[in-house]
Amino acid sequence: MLNNTGFNLWADGYDKSVGLSDENNTYPFAGYKIVLNTIYNNVLLHEGKTVLDIGFGTAVLTSKLYAKGCTIFGQDFSSRMIELAQDKMPDAKLYQGDFSQGLVKDLRQNQYDAIIATYSLHHLTNEQKVSFLEELLPLLNEGGAIYIGDVAFKTRSLLEQCKAQAGDEWDDDEIYFVYDELKEKFPKMKFEEISNCAGILTLER
Repeated sequence: MLNNTGFNLWADGYDKSVGLSDENNTYPFAGYKIVLNTIYNNVLLHEGKTVLDIGFGTAVLTSKLYAKGCTIFGQDFSSRMIELAQDKMPDAKLYQGDFSQGLVKDLRQNQYDAIIATYSLHHLTNEQKVSFLEELLPLLNEGGAIYIGDVAFKTRSLLEQCKAQAGDEWDDDEIYFVYDELKEKFPKMKFEEISNCAGILTLER
């Protein structure tokens, strides 16, 4: 797992490395652009425009929402990612913090119309994912939703198939979403498969 230093070093080349994987339709970022575009459209479908982004990285998605007039809050592990994102979104309220420890205090004081997390929560264990989602749900305004776009699978067997295909490229330090298993804790959760290794999980309040 990358530590803070690793994320800082990776920050400047992040978008390029993601783009290559997406264009080649390979693990782990096959379907990346579709995932982001779908979440972007879902957020803008609703009237509310207060958005919390967990692990926003270089703000590929949130900068587009910011440009559409959304009020952006965010938390990221990397100080360098925050610098890059703040340049794109001067008025966004961005905080540094390890989300495996939950949200920073200031972000827990607000209510949000949408909470988004793209390719970030796979750094949490399955138990941490459940606890974190339970922490986030009460922060949604009525009718709001959590959108998670990530390496995700409908079933454990589909995950294992992808792992076999990926071979040495598979990252054993990352813990990917399995919808069927998470749905036991969150029966209202929905799942949209985007590629053989990507999907969007939606949890509405």
